[in-house]
Amino acid sequence: MTKENERFGFVAVIGPPNAGKSTLINQVVGGKVSIVTPKVQTTRARVLGIMVHRHSQIAFIDTPGIFEPKKRLDRAMVDAAWTGSSDSDLAVLMIDVKAGVDRDALRILDRLSKVKKHAVLVLNKIDLVKSEELLTLSSDFNERFPFEKTFMISAAKGLGVKDFLSFLADTVPKGIWHFPEDQMSDMPVRLIAAEVTREKLFLALRQEVPYSATVETEDWEEFDDGSVKICQTIYVERDTQKAIVLGKGGAMVRRLSTEARMDLTEMFDRNVHLFLFVKVREKWMDDRERYEPWGLNFNA
Repeated sequence: MTKENERFGFVAVIGPPNAGKSTLINQVVGGKVSIVTPKVQTTRARVLGIMVHRHSQIAFIDTPGIFEPKKRLDRAMVDAAWTGSSDSDLAVLMIDVKAGVDRDALRILDRLSKVKKHAVLVLNKIDLVKSEELLTLSSDFNERFPFEKTFMISAAKGLGVKDFLSFLADTVPKGIWHFPEDQMSDMPVRLIAAEVTREKLFLALRQEVPYSATVETEDWEEFDDGSVKICQTIYVERDTQKAIVLGKGGAMVRRLSTEARMDLTEMFDRNVHLFLFVKVREKWMDDRERYEPWGLNFNA
């Protein structure tokens, strides 16, 4: 392939919470670059997933779900989503077909109309509804905004994804590739490791605890045998939350450590020794230093 045929572009995947954005990006990249849970508002910052399709290298920007923010962290997450969209060559609005044209979707459509962003519509989870419902939903969205193209997919099952990728490969601008061909993300390994542990928090704990917690990789030590020792701290806002994360006799934190270690061992293809600590840091959401590693705007 000659350089004249090469294409490269940033594609921002935006949408309401839990639309399947991270699932799609992990699917097309071929590995975990974004954490995925059934809970809304899991993704907190911009994550870049990089893949090659035919002559094109596509850098997907996985963004936090766009919703009506109430707290500082909420505002920073929504700001990250719109910043990712504005920095992209093309925006992809991803919609959970079961949710349809809800309040969050209408808010996003209104913003897209104001910024006059070129966008593609992706209706996800098509295996959950009847075909006639999909056609009605597609018509409804396209009447509200002039999407360049509409795709109906199941990100989890890979249905319709190939046609979507082929369109993007032919649509992104001509230009040299920005990353090595085998690179899947630009995210530092310390942050990836912290996100994997935070995913386990979301999957294991209910109610408000995962939303009130953050994970930081405090130490990373590599050994001659190829293994790595990772020390992380789970920060929560209250003593009652710390007790929940620790569990009776430390059972919960041991479970989180085991599950995260297994994922990290597979991801990094090396032995991982993971040590988790749980500490209380009141009002960490109002601490500027917590936002900087993620590239979140503290003043959003």
